[in-house]
Amino acid sequence: MSFVTTSDGVEIFYKDWGPKDAQPIVFHHGWPLSSDDWDGQMLFFLGKGYRVVAHDRRGHGRSSQVWDGHDMDHYAADSAAVVDKLDLRNAVHIGHSTGGGQALHYTVKHGAGRVAKLVLIGAVPPLMLKTEANPGGLPLEVFDGFRKALADNRAQFFHDVPAGPFYGYNRPGAKVDQGVIWNWWRQGMMGGAKAHYDGIKAFSETDFTEDLKACAVPTLVMHGDDDQIVPIGASAHESIKHLKQGTLKVYPGLPHGLCTTHADVVNADLLAFIKG
Repeated sequence: MSFVTTSDGVEIFYKDWGPKDAQPIVFHHGWPLSSDDWDGQMLFFLGKGYRVVAHDRRGHGRSSQVWDGHDMDHYAADSAAVVDKLDLRNAVHIGHSTGGGQALHYTVKHGAGRVAKLVLIGAVPPLMLKTEANPGGLPLEVFDGFRKALADNRAQFFHDVPAGPFYGYNRPGAKVDQGVIWNWWRQGMMGGAKAHYDGIKAFSETDFTEDLKACAVPTLVMHGDDDQIVPIGASAHESIKHLKQGTLKVYPGLPHGLCTTHADVVNADLLAFIKG
C-alpha cells in the first residue's frame, strides 16, 4: 500500500492509478468513509484515460488513527501532502460532502498553480450549522445527536445512516441495495471513533464563506434536491452566490449519496465539465 507522511507524522494512505502523464483527477471522500467510496468514479475515469488519485482522510480508512488534527486546516494540509508527493498539476479536485469542504479549503490554501477545476458534490459549504448569520442551517442539537449516537453505538449508527437518509432508502418506493449499505458500514468501521467524533464538528461548524469568495478556478456545484444529509437550501444554493466562476447543477429527487445511486448520471456530467 502507498502512504505519505505528513509534517506532523501522520501516515496518509492513497491510491494513484493511471498514466502518470495524464491529467489527474483528485477525489476527496465524505464523512466517515474512505477513498473506496469513489470506486465508481475512479474506475470510470481510469477507463477514459485519466490519472485518478484518492486518499483516506486522517483517522479514516487505512490512514493513521491519530487522536488529533481532525479539522479542515489539517485535512487540507494532508491533501497537499499527497498532491505534493505525486507532484500533481493541472488537476481537477472533486469533493463529496465533507470532502467538498476539504477540496475547497485545499484549493484556496494550497492549490495555487496546481488546481485547474473544482467540483463540489452534496458539499457542506458554506456552513451547515444554524447561526444568527446563517438561519437556514441545522441546529446544533442535530449534530449533538450525531455525536451521541456515535458514542453510544457507532456500529448501529453507521448502519442506520446508509440504510435511511444517506441514499434516500427511507423514501417510499426506494429500491434498497443491501450491498451499498454494508459497503458504507465497512468503510465507516475501518476508521477511528475519535476521528469520526471530532469530524462532526469539522464538517458542521467550519465556515467556508471566505474560501468560496477566494476560489479562483471554475467550480461545478452538484447537489440532489432531496439531500437529507446536507440540505440544498443552506449549501449549494448559498455556495453558488459566492463563487466567481461557479456553475450550479441540481438533480431533482436525488439523495446525498448520488455518486453511488446515480453514478452514470454523475460521471457523465463530471466528464463534460472536465472536458469543457
